[in-house]
Amino acid sequence: MIDWNGYHKQLLSRIGELGRHSPDTLTGYRTLSAARETTQKLSAKTRELIALAVAVTARCDGCIVVHADAALKAGAEPDEISEALAVAVALGAGAAMVYSARVLDAVAVKSGSAPAESLR
Repeated sequence: MIDWNGYHKQLLSRIGELGRHSPDTLTGYRTLSAARETTQKLSAKTRELIALAVAVTARCDGCIVVHADAALKAGAEPDEISEALAVAVALGAGAAMVYSARVLDAVAVKSGSAPAESLR
């Protein structure tokens, strides 16, 4: 298993290092990150559940560790987190299904068995 607590600490250290080398990059990121909270239409817990689902589909370990911590602090329960992850799994499968259709379309066009119209 990954040492998530150690990884989290190392990640934050490296992000701090990036901020020292490129302060505008870190400032821009923080501005974008803060913008998600300005409307307050979604609860912090809901935002973090969405962030975890996106982290899974983006395959971002850093996102996972940061947003797992934030989701728990926002009151998310393990079963709620699991449900959000199930949405991510379904979305990943759905995306694979859509791109499978694109492959079949490309094969049909390339093999000459279909008109040169493609999925758009």
